[in-house]
Amino acid sequence: MLSSDLKAPLGATETARVLLVEPDDAHAQRIWRVLLKEGFTVTCLGSGEAALGTVEDLMPDLVVVCSELPGMTGGQLARRLRLDALTRTIPILMLTEDAFPGGEREGLESGADAYISKSAHPDLLVLRMRALLREGPELLQVDEASRFRRARIVIVNSPREEEEDEEITEDAPETTLGELLWRDGHTVTSIERSDDLIDGGWLRGADGPDCLVLELGSGDEDLKFCRLLDARRQAVLEAGGIPFRTLGIVEASRFRRQSSGEFFEAGIDDLVPSDIAIEALAMRIRTLAQRRMAQDEFRQQEIERQQNALTLEAARAKAEMAEALAQANMELARTNEQLIQAQSKLVQTAKMASLGELVAGIAHEINNPLAFTIAHADTVERTLKRLQTLGSPEDGAPLMQKGISRLESMKLGLQRIQNLVLSLRRFSRLDESSFQTVDVPGALETALALLGHKLGPDIKIEKDLQAPAHLVCQPAFLNQVVMNIISNAADALADISPEGGPVQGRIVIKSRLENGRYDMTISDDGPGLLMELRNRVFDPFFTTKPVGTGTGLGLAIAYSVMEAHDGIIEITDAHLPDGRGIGACFRLSLPVTMTEDGPVATGRSV
Repeated sequence: MLSSDLKAPLGATETARVLLVEPDDAHAQRIWRVLLKEGFTVTCLGSGEAALGTVEDLMPDLVVVCSELPGMTGGQLARRLRLDALTRTIPILMLTEDAFPGGEREGLESGADAYISKSAHPDLLVLRMRALLREGPELLQVDEASRFRRARIVIVNSPREEEEDEEITEDAPETTLGELLWRDGHTVTSIERSDDLIDGGWLRGADGPDCLVLELGSGDEDLKFCRLLDARRQAVLEAGGIPFRTLGIVEASRFRRQSSGEFFEAGIDDLVPSDIAIEALAMRIRTLAQRRMAQDEFRQQEIERQQNALTLEAARAKAEMAEALAQANMELARTNEQLIQAQSKLVQTAKMASLGELVAGIAHEINNPLAFTIAHADTVERTLKRLQTLGSPEDGAPLMQKGISRLESMKLGLQRIQNLVLSLRRFSRLDESSFQTVDVPGALETALALLGHKLGPDIKIEKDLQAPAHLVCQPAFLNQVVMNIISNAADALADISPEGGPVQGRIVIKSRLENGRYDMTISDDGPGLLMELRNRVFDPFFTTKPVGTGTGLGLAIAYSVMEAHDGIIEITDAHLPDGRGIGACFRLSLPVTMTEDGPVATGRSV
């Protein structure tokens, strides 16, 4: 091979520095002579690993790399250079054996700026290099550079004895999974599995993993560990984050002999046999990591979009209020119309701001039953095929029982999805501003179903509804006011629950009809609400939640809906019997008139 640093003599002005990565000595010599004649300063290396160790010290103006390298490929080297903040703006020219239809796509997807065949004329090579040098760092667009992020992959190995580790090391393949993923530009960490891995904040922090690769055996401990991981993922999801993905590697004979439904029910995203080709395994891992990264990027963009929309809407609302004050002498009807329009915009903005959280919860509620329903469908199919090969009904009885059991589980999963869809349909029909007859217990059950992902199994809901079941009012009284207050109560209970543990507590909902008023109270045993905050919580954009987790519009909209009914909202301390904290009690009171159809709320429609 050529010496590691062959340089053309410098002229009166500084020449361009070129890093040439070419394993073929003869071809490297030919290119070096051409570039030397053209006045370039050239450093020649024979592998991608050597180039990575040199590039930051050399900081060349241009990198010329062969697509086929020993060990790390040219495409992998290009991706590594693009992932590094110091080298991502260096132009990269890819050398291929010959031009072929997919060559340009392959080169550009790897991060290269252009490609050229090794058989091309030397003059064409020089012209292509000079064109890239003219374009310089501006070749990369700002938004393109931001797309290059290292996927964070953690390989979780099953606990092994020292003798087993030595035996595995001796039989290990030349290229390990971690090395293959590292060459492709990912950050790879390999650790030994233990229950302690579930603790701490590393699984949900800003630098948390994109994908966990798990070695799974045949014991119940593996399923238990998968369930603990899935519970942690749900905590990340409920906190508004994007959870990591999981891929399990199970022993090949077990994978083909036994249904994998139990692993999917435990929360695994993907499952592969242990004898899968390492390249195919790496591809599956990269796909999961890229999906999570894309979802995280979309979430960040959506948060930014929502924040921009809220800021813009706030500015518009302030402008409208200033204009209304400046025209205070105008007709009262016109002023009222402007205020009504501004209020409608705030209601719509709050709905859009909370849409992402609602969709994430619904997607999770549907995903789990759907995953194990699909897995059980495969089991039933295999069972039916085996029944076709049996000679007598007695031999097929166990298989029939197994198939029936799987069908019952599938029916349960589909019923869960159906119930969620029905709840959504009820919610959409209630989302109207006109006064109409509302089934209060039914609407309340719909609101609780939509908040199921936030409430969880350890928050106890107690109901004591003594008021009439039907009330003529705006449906927003329940699907905006009551739903927002219950959601806030769940958030308050989460604040006093152990980090990473289940959210526990009580929420008590009562209704009464007394002295011409329809009263509903919602109490919790959370930390309560300070006296100095009880009036401010109804101000638009005021929130006690961390930045990025609350819009500050929920209770403001609730206040305006109650105002439309000539109603009131009062906040007191709850002091529930046997409660864990002081808690807050929201009292919603509507004046009503009794008719043949039951109580009818007074007030105006918004």
